[in-house]
Amino acid sequence: MVSAETPFVTSDLSMLKLENYCLSNMTQTQLEPKLYSFDEFISWYPEISEVRYELHNGVIIEMPKPRGKHSNLTGAVIEQLLIVIRQMNKGGIWTIPRESIVKTKQSQSGYEPDIIVLNQEALVAESRWETESIVQNPESVKLIVEVVSTNWRDDYYNKLRDYEEMGIDEYWIIDYAALGPRKFIGDPKQPTVFVCSLIDGEYQMNPFTGNSTIISLTLPKFKLSAGEIFALAI
Repeated sequence: MVSAETPFVTSDLSMLKLENYCLSNMTQTQLEPKLYSFDEFISWYPEISEVRYELHNGVIIEMPKPRGKHSNLTGAVIEQLLIVIRQMNKGGIWTIPRESIVKTKQSQSGYEPDIIVLNQEALVAESRWETESIVQNPESVKLIVEVVSTNWRDDYYNKLRDYEEMGIDEYWIIDYAALGPRKFIGDPKQPTVFVCSLIDGEYQMNPFTGNSTIISLTLPKFKLSAGEIFALAI
């Protein structure tokens, strides 16, 4: 017991430990991102913005802006998809909007795909489409396409999982720069298109490389090869 006459003295080492502990807690608090609900994210989203944002497990993420080859490829694939849609007599029924946000089943994430093909006949059931461009029902979506960039983990893992869980019929991953993991695109890595088809509630990932022609259950008239798709980026 410390007597009344004896002042309590903290050693330099104890003080140092205390300071480090406080600093560590402060740093941890500063680094922890604020979590948003989907509705909070939509309310926060700037009406006019040159930057795209997505909600990933409650965290708002600034997405890389498509540039150069990525932008060229996305635009060219949209042109090819519209040609096939017209060949299938779905013009005006299956459409590709300029902007949309896909709300995931767990409502903790919201994605803005590079390309999304929507079924106008099913959009009438989307309560938030007209006012907020939000898609929630898998019946509204015929196809989602993501062109892989530096955030490739999102396309290969998070979005693959969430689109599958939602029940999106088909999801394409276009990895023209071979950025994805070796367990998917081989070692050495090679540019690959994955067509993920929903069969019995699970995605079957079908890889296409080089001169192999894309096979799509949703777009059976799509006849470009993987190599021809990659050439669109030039």
